[in-house]
Amino acid sequence: MPIIIKEELPAYQVLNKENVFLVTPERAVHQDIRPLKIAILNLMPNKIETEVQLMRLLSNTPLQVEIELLQMKTHNSKNTSAEYLDSFYKTFDDVKEEKFDGLIITGAPIENYDFQEVDFWPELCEILEWEKSHVFSVLHICWGAQAALNYFYDIPKYSLSAKKFGIYPHRVEKKDHILMRGFDDVFYCPHSRHTEVRSRDIQKVEDLEILAESKGAGPHIIADKSGRRIFITGHFEYDADSLAKEFYRDLDRGLPIQLPYGYFPDDDPKQAPTMRWKAHANQFYSNWLNYYVYQETPYNINDIKE
Repeated sequence: MPIIIKEELPAYQVLNKENVFLVTPERAVHQDIRPLKIAILNLMPNKIETEVQLMRLLSNTPLQVEIELLQMKTHNSKNTSAEYLDSFYKTFDDVKEEKFDGLIITGAPIENYDFQEVDFWPELCEILEWEKSHVFSVLHICWGAQAALNYFYDIPKYSLSAKKFGIYPHRVEKKDHILMRGFDDVFYCPHSRHTEVRSRDIQKVEDLEILAESKGAGPHIIADKSGRRIFITGHFEYDADSLAKEFYRDLDRGLPIQLPYGYFPDDDPKQAPTMRWKAHANQFYSNWLNYYVYQETPYNINDIKE
């Protein structure tokens, strides 16, 4: 799938070296097809790394995808320069009159805060309300999933006694669901969080289905019955070394951190971790883009409504 991004964006150089099919906006306007408009609300501290990870997954179908990067106006990023954000990111105020085929809301390392304690919570609530009428299908990841489940369905999050940290096996619970097409019965995905949502709360909501779950990590892929809201508690987008970076970062800070579960061979951090989730990550994003965005979104994007 061609990804439409500016050549000046650092992700362009990384993805181009990986032979990902990239198209500049200037070239895209001369092609006789309507690209899918996908916005990424990037709440992660290392924004460039997250951009590359998500764009890599969004590049795996024959579709054109035009990316819009969004930041929170009410939060000052400590890890990404204002110059970079001003160059490549927009705020909600810049796009709130537009409509999008898809939106991805990432996680954020703020699970230990109550939702109302997060400085950008009022702005996020405004975006969650806006998405109902301005975005056809939304993918919420990790803390972004917990926040949306709480906002839309009043589902609580629970603190964990220790960080949920590692590569966990998951079982497909709804084998006939279109998002699970091409999945093995058991697949792996990284998790990294201090809080969780629980199956019993999700099962009380008639409009929600748990599509995949893990004995060790709990409900993982959750969808509303329309397919317009998808929730993932793990991180399909992570690179092979993402958990290793987190592990050594926390060690250096003197924080309590255990070895990531099922990650380093023989639990030996001197050995390079084995990536066991790439194929299913690509399958999931391909399914979402194809079946819940491309196949269903109106050709006239302005026809999107609640």
